Amino acid sequence: MSTFKIGVVIGSLRKDSFNRKLALALAALAPDDFVLEHLRIDDLPLYNQDQDGNQAESVKRFKTEIVSCQGLLFLTPEYNRSIPGVLKNAIDNASRPYGQSAWAGKPAGVVGISVGAIGTAMAQQHLRNVLAYLDVPTMGQPEAFVQNKEGLFDDKGHIGIESTKKFLQGWMDKYVAWIKTHNA
Repeated sequence: MSTFKIGVVIGSLRKDSFNRKLALALAALAPDDFVLEHLRIDDLPLYNQDQDGNQAESVKRFKTEIVSCQGLLFLTPEYNRSIPGVLKNAIDNASRPYGQSAWAGKPAGVVGISVGAIGTAMAQQHLRNVLAYLDVPTMGQPEAFVQNKEGLFDDKGHIGIESTKKFLQGWMDKYVAWIKTHNA
């Protein structure tokens, strides 16, 4: 049985990030042959094209981690109706120099959680636009715009609302099929 290494990119640096909690909860819903590995983005320098020929060690590490994955999982909060700057910076760093993108061809899923009623719908749409340009085949359906509510996470960090758990398990099942199809 082969193992699928999934690079998890969380667009929030906050210690108690809802998206970090959601990433951990989704990992519990993944099958045993999927290993979800969080990729660090907090140490990446601000992207500067002048550095394309001499990328920072943290950028080289990040790109190597992406290349070693069979799939990607992006979890994004929504800042001012778009993706956070730290996430865009990570995407830009790993896509450069031109023609040497680590992202190209890596299948991905996009989810997000926020306190707002529409979850992270706008941020996810913006992220999908960026990923499409970078040749990252992104699962279109089902979409998952999760609203953080009281009781969503239980004391172990798992999804505590049964209807939400059922929905997210369905999302994970489709994501697993998406990754397997793109790695066949």
